[in-house]
Amino acid sequence: MAGAGARAETEQGGRGRPAPTATAAPARTAPATPSSADRRPPTPRRGAVDPVKALMHRHRELCERAVDPLEIAAGLEAHGVTDRTAARFRHRDVFSLAEEMYARVPRSGDQPASAPPSAAAPERARPAWLLLSLLPGTLGAATVAGLRLTDGRARLFVTVAGVLAVAAALRAVLRRGPLSRPYRTGPGARPAGTRGGTWWLLAYAGLGDALVTAALTGGPDGLPDGTAGGAWPFAAAPVLALALSCAPAAWCAHLLSAGARRKLAASRGLEEFATAVRPLLLGVFALFLAALTGLLALCAVALDEPAGAAQTLTLGALLLLARLLTTHGATRAPGLVLRATAVGEAVVLAAVFTARLPGCGFLATPVDLLVDALGPGSVPALLCGASALTLLIHATRTLTRASAHARADHPR
Repeated sequence: MAGAGARAETEQGGRGRPAPTATAAPARTAPATPSSADRRPPTPRRGAVDPVKALMHRHRELCERAVDPLEIAAGLEAHGVTDRTAARFRHRDVFSLAEEMYARVPRSGDQPASAPPSAAAPERARPAWLLLSLLPGTLGAATVAGLRLTDGRARLFVTVAGVLAVAAALRAVLRRGPLSRPYRTGPGARPAGTRGGTWWLLAYAGLGDALVTAALTGGPDGLPDGTAGGAWPFAAAPVLALALSCAPAAWCAHLLSAGARRKLAASRGLEEFATAVRPLLLGVFALFLAALTGLLALCAVALDEPAGAAQTLTLGALLLLARLLTTHGATRAPGLVLRATAVGEAVVLAAVFTARLPGCGFLATPVDLLVDALGPGSVPALLCGASALTLLIHATRTLTRASAHARADHPR
Protein backbone atom coordinates (compact mmCIF):
# COMPACT_ATOMS: atom_id res chain seq x y z
CA MET A 1 0.00 0.00 0.00
CA ALA A 2 2.77 2.43 0.86
CA GLY A 3 4.55 1.67 -2.41
CA ALA A 4 1.38 2.18 -4.40
CA GLY A 5 0.69 5.53 -2.72
CA ALA A 6 4.20 6.74 -3.34
CA ARG A 7 3.94 5.72 -6.96
CA ALA A 8 0.67 7.62 -7.39
CA GLU A 9 2.13 10.70 -5.68
CA THR A 10 5.11 10.58 -8.02
CA GLU A 11 2.85 10.39 -11.07
CA GLN A 12 0.71 13.30 -9.87
CA GLY A 13 3.82 15.42 -9.22
CA GLY A 14 5.29 14.73 -12.66
CA ARG A 15 2.23 15.71 -14.59
CA GLY A 16 3.28 19.38 -14.74
CA ARG A 17 6.71 18.91 -16.42
CA PRO A 18 7.70 16.97 -19.53
CA ALA A 19 9.58 13.77 -19.37
CA PRO A 20 13.32 14.16 -19.77
CA THR A 21 13.54 12.05 -22.94
CA ALA A 22 10.35 13.17 -24.66
CA THR A 23 10.45 15.48 -27.75
CA ALA A 24 7.78 18.09 -28.28
CA ALA A 25 5.75 17.50 -31.46
CA PRO A 26 5.99 20.34 -34.01
CA ALA A 27 2.95 22.47 -34.31
CA ARG A 28 1.00 21.98 -37.51
CA THR A 29 0.56 25.11 -39.58
CA ALA A 30 -1.55 25.65 -42.64
CA PRO A 31 0.40 25.62 -45.90
CA ALA A 32 1.25 29.13 -47.00
CA THR A 33 -0.34 30.22 -50.22
CA PRO A 34 2.35 31.51 -52.60
CA SER A 35 1.93 35.10 -53.56
CA SER A 36 2.09 36.36 -57.13
CA ALA A 37 5.62 37.66 -56.51
CA ASP A 38 6.82 34.18 -55.57
CA ARG A 39 5.39 32.52 -58.67
CA ARG A 40 8.55 32.47 -60.76
CA PRO A 41 9.46 30.06 -63.51
CA PRO A 42 11.75 27.30 -62.34
CA THR A 43 15.37 28.13 -62.97
CA PRO A 44 17.26 25.78 -65.25
CA ARG A 45 19.00 23.07 -63.38
CA ARG A 46 22.73 23.42 -63.25
CA GLY A 47 25.55 21.05 -62.70
CA ALA A 48 25.45 17.39 -63.51
CA VAL A 49 21.64 17.35 -63.71
CA ASP A 50 21.61 20.03 -66.46
CA PRO A 51 22.33 18.23 -69.75
CA VAL A 52 21.85 21.38 -71.82
CA LYS A 53 24.72 23.08 -70.00
CA ALA A 54 27.02 20.17 -70.84
CA LEU A 55 25.96 20.39 -74.48
CA MET A 56 26.61 24.14 -74.47
CA HIS A 57 30.08 23.56 -73.08
CA ARG A 58 30.76 21.03 -75.83
CA HIS A 59 29.64 23.49 -78.53
CA ARG A 60 30.75 26.67 -76.81
CA GLU A 61 32.30 28.27 -79.88
CA LEU A 62 29.19 27.62 -81.95
CA CYS A 63 26.94 29.19 -79.32
CA GLU A 64 29.14 32.25 -78.84
CA ARG A 65 29.46 33.18 -82.50
CA ALA A 66 25.85 32.40 -83.48
CA VAL A 67 23.73 35.40 -84.41
CA ASP A 68 20.43 33.56 -84.18
CA PRO A 69 19.08 30.22 -82.88
CA LEU A 70 18.84 28.87 -86.42
CA GLU A 71 22.61 28.94 -86.77
CA ILE A 72 22.96 26.89 -83.60
CA ALA A 73 20.34 24.44 -84.89
CA ALA A 74 22.26 24.07 -88.15
CA GLY A 75 25.52 23.52 -86.29
CA LEU A 76 23.99 20.91 -84.00
CA GLU A 77 22.52 19.10 -86.97
CA ALA A 78 25.93 19.13 -88.66
CA HIS A 79 27.38 17.42 -85.56
CA GLY A 80 24.80 14.65 -85.71
CA VAL A 81 22.22 15.99 -83.25
CA THR A 82 18.75 14.97 -84.43
CA ASP A 83 15.23 15.55 -83.13
CA ARG A 84 15.45 12.20 -81.37
CA THR A 85 18.68 13.29 -79.71
CA ALA A 86 17.02 16.55 -78.63
CA ALA A 87 14.39 14.55 -76.77
CA ARG A 88 17.10 13.37 -74.36
CA PHE A 89 17.65 17.03 -73.50
CA ARG A 90 13.93 17.45 -72.73
CA HIS A 91 13.14 19.25 -75.99
CA ARG A 92 10.77 18.30 -78.75
CA ASP A 93 13.21 19.09 -81.60
CA VAL A 94 16.61 20.54 -82.41
CA PHE A 95 15.17 24.00 -83.05
CA SER A 96 13.68 24.20 -79.54
CA LEU A 97 16.97 23.02 -78.06
CA ALA A 98 18.87 25.65 -80.08
CA GLU A 99 16.56 28.39 -78.85
CA GLU A 100 17.34 27.54 -75.22
CA MET A 101 21.06 27.36 -75.92
CA TYR A 102 20.99 30.71 -77.70
CA ALA A 103 19.02 32.33 -74.86
CA ARG A 104 21.40 31.04 -72.18
CA VAL A 105 24.60 32.28 -73.81
CA PRO A 106 25.79 35.51 -72.12
CA ARG A 107 26.27 38.30 -74.63
CA SER A 108 28.10 41.56 -74.11
CA GLY A 109 26.71 43.34 -77.16
CA ASP A 110 23.59 45.36 -77.49
CA GLN A 111 21.68 42.59 -79.22
CA PRO A 112 19.18 41.01 -76.80
CA ALA A 113 19.03 37.28 -76.44
CA SER A 114 15.45 37.27 -77.66
CA ALA A 115 16.20 39.04 -80.94
CA PRO A 116 14.30 37.63 -83.90
CA PRO A 117 16.26 35.34 -86.19
CA SER A 118 18.00 37.18 -88.99
CA ALA A 119 17.20 34.32 -91.36
CA ALA A 120 13.59 35.47 -91.52
CA ALA A 121 14.63 38.47 -93.63
CA PRO A 122 14.76 37.48 -97.30
CA GLU A 123 18.11 37.77 -98.99
CA ARG A 124 18.07 40.39 -101.73
CA ALA A 125 19.77 40.17 -105.07
CA ARG A 126 22.59 42.67 -105.54
CA PRO A 127 23.37 44.47 -108.82
CA ALA A 128 27.08 43.63 -108.48
CA TRP A 129 26.76 39.88 -108.91
CA LEU A 130 23.77 40.26 -111.25
CA LEU A 131 25.93 42.13 -113.76
CA LEU A 132 28.94 39.93 -113.05
CA SER A 133 26.99 36.76 -113.91
CA LEU A 134 26.31 38.18 -117.40
CA LEU A 135 30.01 38.76 -118.11
CA PRO A 136 31.06 35.19 -119.14
CA GLY A 137 28.24 34.93 -121.66
CA THR A 138 28.94 38.38 -123.06
CA LEU A 139 32.64 37.68 -123.51
CA GLY A 140 31.86 34.26 -124.94
CA ALA A 141 29.53 35.77 -127.55
CA ALA A 142 32.19 38.33 -128.46
CA THR A 143 34.78 35.56 -128.84
CA VAL A 144 32.55 33.47 -131.10
CA ALA A 145 31.80 36.53 -133.23
CA GLY A 146 35.53 37.24 -133.48
CA LEU A 147 36.19 33.67 -134.65
CA ARG A 148 33.60 34.04 -137.38
CA LEU A 149 35.02 37.36 -138.62
CA THR A 150 38.78 36.61 -138.58
CA ASP A 151 41.21 34.07 -140.00
CA GLY A 152 44.87 33.11 -139.75
CA ARG A 153 46.90 34.59 -136.93
CA ALA A 154 44.16 37.04 -136.03
CA ARG A 155 41.82 34.14 -135.32
CA LEU A 156 44.45 32.50 -133.12
CA PHE A 157 44.87 35.74 -131.19
CA VAL A 158 41.09 36.09 -130.79
CA THR A 159 40.86 32.51 -129.56
CA VAL A 160 43.56 32.86 -126.92
CA ALA A 161 42.32 36.26 -125.74
CA GLY A 162 38.71 35.08 -125.65
CA VAL A 163 39.49 31.93 -123.66
CA LEU A 164 41.52 33.88 -121.12
CA ALA A 165 38.83 36.57 -120.80
CA VAL A 166 36.01 34.05 -120.32
CA ALA A 167 38.11 32.13 -117.78
CA ALA A 168 38.77 35.30 -115.79
CA ALA A 169 35.10 36.28 -115.87
CA LEU A 170 34.01 32.81 -114.79
CA ARG A 171 36.47 32.87 -111.93
CA ALA A 172 35.09 36.22 -110.81
CA VAL A 173 31.55 34.84 -110.86
CA LEU A 174 32.62 31.89 -108.72
CA ARG A 175 34.37 34.15 -106.21
CA ARG A 176 31.53 36.60 -105.56
CA GLY A 177 27.78 36.17 -105.42
CA PRO A 178 25.49 33.17 -104.93
CA LEU A 179 27.89 30.82 -106.71
CA SER A 180 30.80 31.67 -104.43
CA ARG A 181 32.07 29.27 -101.78
CA PRO A 182 31.81 30.76 -98.26
CA TYR A 183 32.80 27.60 -96.38
CA ARG A 184 36.58 27.31 -95.99
CA THR A 185 37.02 25.30 -92.82
CA GLY A 186 39.54 22.50 -92.65
CA PRO A 187 41.54 20.72 -95.31
CA GLY A 188 38.54 18.69 -96.43
CA ALA A 189 36.80 21.84 -97.61
CA ARG A 190 39.18 22.28 -100.55
CA PRO A 191 37.31 21.24 -103.73
CA ALA A 192 39.92 18.80 -105.05
CA GLY A 193 39.66 18.17 -108.80
CA THR A 194 36.77 20.60 -109.37
CA ARG A 195 38.61 23.24 -111.40
CA GLY A 196 40.60 20.88 -113.65
CA GLY A 197 37.60 18.62 -114.21
CA THR A 198 35.38 21.56 -115.12
CA TRP A 199 37.79 22.94 -117.73
CA TRP A 200 38.29 19.51 -119.28
CA LEU A 201 34.53 18.96 -119.57
CA LEU A 202 34.05 22.38 -121.19
CA ALA A 203 36.88 21.74 -123.64
CA TYR A 204 35.40 18.36 -124.53
CA ALA A 205 32.01 19.99 -125.10
CA GLY A 206 33.58 22.16 -127.81
CA LEU A 207 36.08 19.77 -129.41
CA GLY A 208 35.54 16.25 -128.04
CA ASP A 209 32.77 14.96 -130.29
CA ALA A 210 34.59 16.08 -133.45
CA LEU A 211 37.83 14.54 -132.20
CA VAL A 212 36.17 11.16 -131.53
CA THR A 213 34.54 11.16 -134.97
CA ALA A 214 37.80 12.07 -136.66
CA ALA A 215 39.78 9.50 -134.69
CA LEU A 216 37.42 6.69 -135.66
CA THR A 217 37.90 7.57 -139.33
CA GLY A 218 41.69 7.90 -139.27
CA GLY A 219 42.04 11.60 -138.39
CA PRO A 220 42.32 14.28 -137.38
CA ASP A 221 44.33 15.75 -140.23
CA GLY A 222 45.08 19.07 -138.54
CA LEU A 223 44.63 21.26 -135.51
CA PRO A 224 41.31 22.94 -134.70
CA ASP A 225 40.88 26.39 -136.20
CA GLY A 226 37.93 27.47 -134.05
CA THR A 227 35.30 27.13 -136.78
CA ALA A 228 32.54 24.63 -137.41
CA GLY A 229 33.68 23.86 -140.97
CA GLY A 230 37.34 23.06 -140.38
CA ALA A 231 39.14 19.72 -140.33
CA TRP A 232 38.54 19.56 -136.59
CA PRO A 233 35.19 21.35 -136.09
CA PHE A 234 34.54 23.42 -133.01
CA ALA A 235 31.03 23.20 -131.51
CA ALA A 236 30.47 26.81 -130.53
CA ALA A 237 26.75 26.61 -129.73
CA PRO A 238 27.03 24.31 -126.66
CA VAL A 239 29.99 26.22 -125.21
CA LEU A 240 28.33 29.60 -125.74
CA ALA A 241 25.07 28.35 -124.19
CA LEU A 242 26.94 27.11 -121.13
CA ALA A 243 28.71 30.46 -120.80
CA LEU A 244 25.41 32.32 -121.04
CA SER A 245 23.88 29.97 -118.46
CA CYS A 246 26.05 31.48 -115.71
CA ALA A 247 23.34 34.13 -115.20
CA PRO A 248 20.43 31.71 -114.65
CA ALA A 249 22.72 29.50 -112.56
CA ALA A 250 23.47 32.42 -110.23
CA TRP A 251 19.76 33.25 -110.00
CA CYS A 252 18.87 29.62 -109.23
CA ALA A 253 21.54 29.45 -106.53
CA HIS A 254 20.18 32.67 -105.03
CA LEU A 255 16.61 31.36 -105.07
CA LEU A 256 17.67 28.15 -103.37
CA SER A 257 19.66 29.94 -100.68
CA ALA A 258 17.00 32.55 -99.91
CA GLY A 259 14.15 30.07 -100.01
CA ALA A 260 15.95 27.61 -97.77
CA ARG A 261 16.68 30.31 -95.20
CA ARG A 262 13.01 31.28 -95.09
CA LYS A 263 11.94 27.68 -94.68
CA LEU A 264 14.59 27.20 -92.00
CA ALA A 265 13.08 30.07 -90.02
CA ALA A 266 9.56 28.64 -90.37
CA SER A 267 10.39 24.98 -89.67
CA ARG A 268 10.08 23.34 -86.27
CA GLY A 269 11.95 20.14 -86.98
CA LEU A 270 14.70 18.73 -89.16
CA GLU A 271 12.38 16.37 -91.01
CA GLU A 272 9.93 19.20 -91.60
CA PHE A 273 12.72 21.35 -93.03
CA ALA A 274 13.98 18.58 -95.31
CA THR A 275 10.48 17.94 -96.61
CA ALA A 276 10.01 21.64 -97.37
CA VAL A 277 13.40 22.17 -99.07
CA ARG A 278 13.39 19.10 -101.31
CA PRO A 279 10.71 20.45 -103.73
CA LEU A 280 12.51 23.80 -103.74
CA LEU A 281 15.77 22.14 -104.78
CA LEU A 282 14.13 20.11 -107.54
CA GLY A 283 12.22 23.17 -108.76
CA VAL A 284 15.39 25.26 -108.96
CA PHE A 285 17.12 22.43 -110.83
CA ALA A 286 14.26 22.17 -113.34
CA LEU A 287 14.23 25.96 -113.78
CA PHE A 288 17.91 25.98 -114.70
CA LEU A 289 17.47 23.16 -117.22
CA ALA A 290 14.59 25.06 -118.83
CA ALA A 291 16.71 28.22 -119.08
CA LEU A 292 19.66 26.28 -120.51
CA THR A 293 17.38 24.62 -123.08
CA GLY A 294 16.16 28.01 -124.28
CA LEU A 295 19.67 29.44 -124.47
CA LEU A 296 20.93 26.39 -126.36
CA ALA A 297 18.12 26.66 -128.91
CA LEU A 298 18.86 30.36 -129.46
CA CYS A 299 22.60 29.74 -129.86
CA ALA A 300 22.02 26.88 -132.30
CA VAL A 301 19.75 29.04 -134.47
CA ALA A 302 22.02 32.09 -134.31
CA LEU A 303 25.18 30.13 -135.17
CA ASP A 304 23.49 27.66 -137.54
CA GLU A 305 24.98 24.67 -135.72
CA PRO A 306 23.60 21.46 -134.23
CA ALA A 307 22.42 22.04 -130.68
CA GLY A 308 23.75 18.82 -129.17
CA ALA A 309 20.99 18.97 -126.58
CA ALA A 310 21.65 15.69 -124.78
CA GLN A 311 25.33 16.23 -123.99
CA THR A 312 24.91 19.97 -123.31
CA LEU A 313 21.97 19.60 -120.91
CA THR A 314 23.58 16.76 -118.99
CA LEU A 315 26.84 18.70 -118.70
CA GLY A 316 25.00 21.82 -117.56
CA ALA A 317 23.09 19.83 -114.96
CA LEU A 318 26.32 18.27 -113.73
CA LEU A 319 28.10 21.61 -113.41
CA LEU A 320 25.16 23.27 -111.63
CA LEU A 321 24.77 20.48 -109.07
CA ALA A 322 28.50 20.39 -108.45
CA ARG A 323 28.55 24.14 -107.85
CA LEU A 324 25.49 24.12 -105.57
CA LEU A 325 27.06 21.41 -103.42
CA THR A 326 30.39 23.23 -103.34
CA THR A 327 28.69 26.52 -102.44
CA HIS A 328 26.96 24.92 -99.47
CA GLY A 329 30.06 23.26 -98.08
CA ALA A 330 29.90 19.75 -99.60
CA THR A 331 33.06 19.79 -101.71
CA ARG A 332 34.30 16.22 -101.67
CA ALA A 333 31.58 14.58 -103.77
CA PRO A 334 31.59 17.21 -106.57
CA GLY A 335 35.36 16.99 -106.89
CA LEU A 336 35.32 13.21 -107.12
CA VAL A 337 32.43 13.08 -109.60
CA LEU A 338 33.80 15.79 -111.90
CA ARG A 339 37.22 14.20 -111.89
CA ALA A 340 35.74 10.74 -112.59
CA THR A 341 33.69 12.12 -115.50
CA ALA A 342 36.73 13.86 -117.00
CA VAL A 343 38.78 10.68 -116.63
CA GLY A 344 36.01 8.71 -118.34
CA GLU A 345 36.07 11.00 -121.37
CA ALA A 346 39.87 10.85 -121.46
CA VAL A 347 39.74 7.05 -121.37
CA VAL A 348 37.38 7.04 -124.36
CA LEU A 349 39.78 9.21 -126.37
CA ALA A 350 42.76 7.13 -125.29
CA ALA A 351 40.99 3.90 -126.28
CA VAL A 352 40.20 5.25 -129.76
CA PHE A 353 43.79 6.31 -130.45
CA THR A 354 45.35 3.25 -128.80
CA ALA A 355 43.25 1.03 -131.07
CA ARG A 356 45.49 2.09 -133.96
CA LEU A 357 48.35 0.07 -132.50
CA PRO A 358 48.81 -3.48 -133.82
CA GLY A 359 46.60 -5.95 -131.98
CA CYS A 360 44.68 -3.26 -130.04
CA GLY A 361 41.80 -2.67 -132.43
CA PHE A 362 39.32 -4.22 -130.00
CA LEU A 363 39.73 -1.25 -127.64
CA ALA A 364 37.76 1.03 -129.95
CA THR A 365 34.94 -1.46 -130.57
CA PRO A 366 32.62 -0.29 -127.73
CA VAL A 367 33.08 3.36 -128.70
CA ASP A 368 32.59 2.58 -132.37
CA LEU A 369 29.34 0.71 -131.71
CA LEU A 370 28.05 3.47 -129.45
CA VAL A 371 28.87 6.21 -131.96
CA ASP A 372 27.29 4.26 -134.83
CA ALA A 373 24.11 3.72 -132.84
CA LEU A 374 23.64 7.05 -131.05
CA GLY A 375 26.19 9.45 -132.47
CA PRO A 376 29.40 10.92 -131.00
CA GLY A 377 27.43 13.04 -128.51
CA SER A 378 26.25 9.89 -126.74
CA VAL A 379 29.64 9.44 -125.06
CA PRO A 380 29.57 12.68 -123.01
CA ALA A 381 25.79 12.44 -122.63
CA LEU A 382 26.01 9.04 -120.91
CA LEU A 383 29.00 9.97 -118.75
CA CYS A 384 27.67 13.39 -117.70
CA GLY A 385 24.14 12.05 -117.30
CA ALA A 386 25.22 9.30 -114.92
CA SER A 387 27.38 11.75 -112.97
CA ALA A 388 24.58 14.35 -112.79
CA LEU A 389 22.14 11.72 -111.52
CA THR A 390 24.64 10.71 -108.85
CA LEU A 391 25.06 14.29 -107.68
CA LEU A 392 21.30 14.92 -107.80
CA ILE A 393 20.69 12.01 -105.43
CA HIS A 394 23.49 13.24 -103.21
CA ALA A 395 22.13 16.80 -103.30
CA THR A 396 18.64 15.72 -102.23
CA ARG A 397 20.22 14.26 -99.11
CA THR A 398 22.85 16.95 -98.45
CA LEU A 399 21.18 20.23 -99.41
CA THR A 400 18.04 19.37 -97.44
CA ARG A 401 19.96 19.53 -94.15
CA ALA A 402 19.80 22.61 -91.98
CA SER A 403 23.58 22.68 -91.67
CA ALA A 404 23.93 23.22 -95.44
CA HIS A 405 22.16 26.58 -95.18
CA ALA A 406 23.85 28.13 -92.17
CA ARG A 407 24.40 31.87 -92.34
CA ALA A 408 27.38 32.80 -94.50
CA ASP A 409 29.63 35.69 -93.40
CA HIS A 410 30.48 36.96 -96.83
CA PRO A 411 29.09 39.56 -99.19
CA ARG A 412 26.37 38.54 -101.55
